[in-house]
Amino acid sequence: MSVTTTHSHQGPGSRRPNQIDDEDCRVFQVAVELAGKKWSAAILLALARGATRFSEIRTSVDGLSDRLLAARLRELETNGLVEREVIPSFPAQIRYGLTQAGIELIRTLRPLVAWAERWKVGAS
Repeated sequence: MSVTTTHSHQGPGSRRPNQIDDEDCRVFQVAVELAGKKWSAAILLALARGATRFSEIRTSVDGLSDRLLAARLRELETNGLVEREVIPSFPAQIRYGLTQAGIELIRTLRPLVAWAERWKVGAS
């Protein structure tokens, strides 16, 4: 795929599908950095597989500390990928889940995983 910078004076329908303008590139970079941040994808996948409690997520992701899990969950919530629900009980229960944006991100990552498997990305 070639990357071509388009100019702002062009209309929205004037870009070819294989062109990425400066704004698309910036948005892409932000999205990749968020999803690619250490542990973020693993946390999102744990939620997609049905983990809802902090302890379930921690158990699903080997090597992830409580402190880092809490920080990543806050970051993913702030960015609209994860929702946090407080269940009023004693003691209070907190459940996590994917938002619609988080679900769509998981769907978007599936072709990337297939690409990585096809081209043996990361294989020694």
